[in-house]
Amino acid sequence: MRSFQNLLLLQNLYRLKALGFEYSDTFSVNHKTSHEKPHNLEELTKNISTCHLCDLSKSRSQSMSGFGNENADIMIIDYSVSLNEDSTNSYYSGRSGEILTNMINNVLGLKIEDVYFTHAIKCKPLNSNTPSSSEWDSCKDYLFSQIDFVKPKVVVTLGKDAYAKVTSENENFQSVRGHVIDFKEYKLVPIFHPNHLLRNPDDKKIALNDLKTIKSCL
Repeated sequence: MRSFQNLLLLQNLYRLKALGFEYSDTFSVNHKTSHEKPHNLEELTKNISTCHLCDLSKSRSQSMSGFGNENADIMIIDYSVSLNEDSTNSYYSGRSGEILTNMINNVLGLKIEDVYFTHAIKCKPLNSNTPSSSEWDSCKDYLFSQIDFVKPKVVVTLGKDAYAKVTSENENFQSVRGHVIDFKEYKLVPIFHPNHLLRNPDDKKIALNDLKTIKSCL
């Protein structure tokens, strides 16, 4: 399909050239980098790092493919890359990152290197806007492939947006938060986003119980 699209693009460029348009750069199609289906997580990461399927590739510093243990029992999914994460190329940046690190270290009894952390949307949104549905459509195959390659015992989604995108469910987040949900062949547990806990410190007790639920699934 991609080769056919490239052929149509070339034909259109030649047609424009025949009409008198000129191009300052040469153009060629590299058939060897047609983003064939990756066979492992390493190949998938390379595809993500060179992805230009949506406009977010124009404003990012880098794509954030994922970090941690490729055979992790826990996979944590945030919704989208923050400005701080994009500028520092860090998955645990700022106060939100500190809270998430404490959750992993102090409650789950793990190191951040023991889990696999990624985003549903792999690049920083334009002007800190909410990512569009088309941007999610460009990223979702990457995410679901990551889940299948890692094969975690538990998938943890941070906040209502990550839960809604991963599961395609738009029900009341409070009704599912902290519950163990069957998702494909995995267990999925939605929890509060660390940013929510920064704004609502009283909910830390609830988050603690949710983390204990996650730990019981391991």
